[in-house]
Amino acid sequence: MKTESLSRLFDPRAALNEPITLWITVILAVVLLLIPLVTWLLSTTGKVSAKLHDELVLRYYGWLLIIPVLIGPIMLGAFWAILGIGLLSLFCYREYAQATGLTRERWVSFLIVGGILLLTVATLDHWYGLFTALTSLTVASIVAFAVLQDRPQGYIQRVALAVFGYLLFGVGLGHLAYLANDTHYRSLMLLIFVAVELNDVFAFCCGKTFGRRKLCPNTSPNKTVGGAAGALVLTTILVVVLGRHVFAGTALAGTTLASVSLLIGLGALTSIAGQFGDLTLSSIKRDLGIKDMAATIPGHGGLLDRFDSILLAAPVFFHYVRYFVGIGENQPQRLLTNLFGFGPH
Repeated sequence: MKTESLSRLFDPRAALNEPITLWITVILAVVLLLIPLVTWLLSTTGKVSAKLHDELVLRYYGWLLIIPVLIGPIMLGAFWAILGIGLLSLFCYREYAQATGLTRERWVSFLIVGGILLLTVATLDHWYGLFTALTSLTVASIVAFAVLQDRPQGYIQRVALAVFGYLLFGVGLGHLAYLANDTHYRSLMLLIFVAVELNDVFAFCCGKTFGRRKLCPNTSPNKTVGGAAGALVLTTILVVVLGRHVFAGTALAGTTLASVSLLIGLGALTSIAGQFGDLTLSSIKRDLGIKDMAATIPGHGGLLDRFDSILLAAPVFFHYVRYFVGIGENQPQRLLTNLFGFGPH
């Protein structure tokens, strides 16, 4: 395995090579300091009730735990980032399977877990061909195996739930993990995390400030058109400002993605996809008649309740960036298969 790959995978000192990575980390710290002030202002101006204020404070304490857990693996190295997201995929699927009753279908769940693990291995291997092939291969395996169970009653429901879960939590989050194959994965991952999570904050604050018309009242009663529009504008501005630094001054310098017009497209698509991811999970919970998918994180619910927005944003972000500048194109590929003698000769 080449030195550059080992450095990307395991060397935390490489995090110091990109000033924007440190700046984004500082921004996150500043945001954490400002959140109590914003919460207090919303409370004193009557924009939030006492009950909601207490809920926001509890969520804030949850963020004090979540952010270090997110940033830690990214800073330590790509191996830990990929492994961490793989575990996140498995835990998110577990919450989904428990909520939908798919845990009763043990062999189908086994195929989904196997598919997620293979996606993680393909990502670590930097084998994009296998990564993309696993989507259709795993779906085909689920469809075929469900037939062999010889239980036609409920077949469509079982297969649909399984495929839906694999695509959201395996493939969707898998695209986030695959960003780690790029030399500058730290800044890319931090950019999408900051954009998606602040997108939720922007939507909440804008909705409370000037939101009037409900967006999807039967799906998520608290979301407003004003909140969605405000989040779209503010998240786009955020991505343009940060993206100018992420895609400049590195090996990606000089690419068209550093232009303001294309960064506007990246920011807008990330915001829209993030909001649809949030609404998607809200639809699932409404259909199941539950408030939260689990109680893993105090004030946030389950992991899915916290990371729902990134499920759709990750593939959109990944393919947008890959189309214009590529993902890990200058990095050695098929690391594991070549290491063990299974690569092309």
